Amino acid sequence: MREIRIYVEGGGDRSDTRAAIREGLSNFLQPLRQLARDRGLGWSVTACGGQDAAFDNFRTALETHPEAFVVLLVDSEAPVAQGPWTHLKAREDNWDSGDLSDEHCHLMVQTVEAWLIADPDALASYYGQGFQRSALSKRQNVEAIPKAELVPSLDRATQRTQKGRYHKIRHCSDLLGRLNPETVRSRASHCDLLFTTLETHIRG
Repeated sequence: MREIRIYVEGGGDRSDTRAAIREGLSNFLQPLRQLARDRGLGWSVTACGGQDAAFDNFRTALETHPEAFVVLLVDSEAPVAQGPWTHLKAREDNWDSGDLSDEHCHLMVQTVEAWLIADPDALASYYGQGFQRSALSKRQNVEAIPKAELVPSLDRATQRTQKGRYHKIRHCSDLLGRLNPETVRSRASHCDLLFTTLETHIRG
C-alpha cells in the first residue's frame, strides 16, 4: 500500500463547498494524515457531493488506484445494526460492493451532525455568545440520537448566535476541522472504528 484515499459524501454541488468539506475532514483526521506522511504514504480526501457520487468515485478509485487503501465514508441515515455494506445495500438498491470487506466502508452514524454534537466545546467556541449547550442531547452515545433530532437540536442551540442557525454547507466544514478527535471517538463508535482501521493500515 502506497497511499490512503478517502471518498466522503458532502459539500453539495459546488467545487468550493466540496473543497471546504475536504479541508475540514482532513483537519479532523490530522493525526492520521501526519502518521501517513511520517510513513511516506500519500493521503487524499475527496468530497463528492451526494452519496451516490461518493460511491461511484470510490468504485472508480478501486480500479484506478490499486496501490491505495480506498475508503468510502457516508452517512448511515438510520440506526446501524449490521455491517456497513449490508446496511447500505438495504438502503441503496443499485449499490454492489462485490466481495469488498467492511473495512473499506465507514459510516457517520446517523449523520455527520452526530460528530458535531459529540464535541459541544468545539461548537461553543465556534458559535460564541448565545450558544445554548442545553439544547443538545446529553446522550453519551451520539449514534443513538435519531437522525430527525440532530439538525433540529443544532438549530435550537445556535439560533441566538451571531453566526446564526446551523447551516450544513456554511458551517459543517469549519466545525469538522475544530472537533477534538478523541472526544468524538469516545462518543461515536463508528468514528472510532474509522480511526482504528486507518491507523492499522498506515502502520502496516
